[in-house]
Amino acid sequence: MIILQKTKSLDEKTNSLDVNEKISHKINGIDERSRNYIKDVVTLVNKEIGINKILSIVLFGSQQSQNKKENTIISDCDLLFIFKNRVSSRHIREIEKYFIALEIKHKFKDANKNFMRNLITVIQHATGMFISHFLTKEKFWRNATFHKIFQVNKVFSAIFAPRNIVLSNVISNSTILYGVDLTATIKKNIKVSVFEMFKSTVMNLFISFFALLLCPFRQLKSIKFQLEAIKWSLRSSNYYCFRDAKQLDNIVERFISFESDKRKEKARSFYTNFLKLRKEPVNNLGFILRCPIRILKIHIKAITYRKMITKGGIRIPSEPKSKIDPSRSFPLQF
Repeated sequence: MIILQKTKSLDEKTNSLDVNEKISHKINGIDERSRNYIKDVVTLVNKEIGINKILSIVLFGSQQSQNKKENTIISDCDLLFIFKNRVSSRHIREIEKYFIALEIKHKFKDANKNFMRNLITVIQHATGMFISHFLTKEKFWRNATFHKIFQVNKVFSAIFAPRNIVLSNVISNSTILYGVDLTATIKKNIKVSVFEMFKSTVMNLFISFFALLLCPFRQLKSIKFQLEAIKWSLRSSNYYCFRDAKQLDNIVERFISFESDKRKEKARSFYTNFLKLRKEPVNNLGFILRCPIRILKIHIKAITYRKMITKGGIRIPSEPKSKIDPSRSFPLQF
């Protein structure tokens, strides 16, 4: 019995080393904290469930090596584990506490708890914000079952989350660290409509007003929620317009170009503060108060732009050329 346990332990260690070796070259470009977190997570999953029960490990978001400019002090490390269907939901829930412990260990999550921090945790789990791990099964991924993929509140996500836009951004802005690339299996289930943009507007305004309520509590650093609301407004709107996932500074330039000449300077000032605050987050009251209006503007500009595209006025680079109506031009007046 002892020999069998030792053999099993040795096999787990060997498998973990093999997987870490396989993914090491894919994570060389990211920061040391994230590399160590990923390695610990892989070791944990192999020990508790077994690496052979994982179909795919996906890294997405700002921690990817190609997104170095976006990797800031407030960035989390977005990892998606897609398990084989035979892994029980109970087993997946059981290892959740170990993931949380690793997030605390690597400082992606605060260990201190009080009423306000517990409230923030509820909001984070409802929206998926500042969560560094997502555990799902193959069937949920293939069916694009949003709340099962990102472990968010089912009702909240159904009403408010721009699910297809978020999934599209994940697919377009991800790296397969291990296993099979399953991104093609989900694309056919994703349809982006103007309704998604309305949901994105409501969701990000909700986050923005929630951040305003947190302003008096400086220790909670409400600015990071405002920054996320602006980031996801830009990302959602950019994908709706262009069907790509450019880096934030490129997206910012696109949305500045949407402004009239008189408003360009004001928009550039706001977005310059936005990019600066992502690197050095401090509670800037002037910026925070302008966020809700800017969120509205971003979404309205995107909807207007896309409407012009569908009427044949402006062409997405990836789409076939069409005749451009000279009466339709930028900047968009708002």
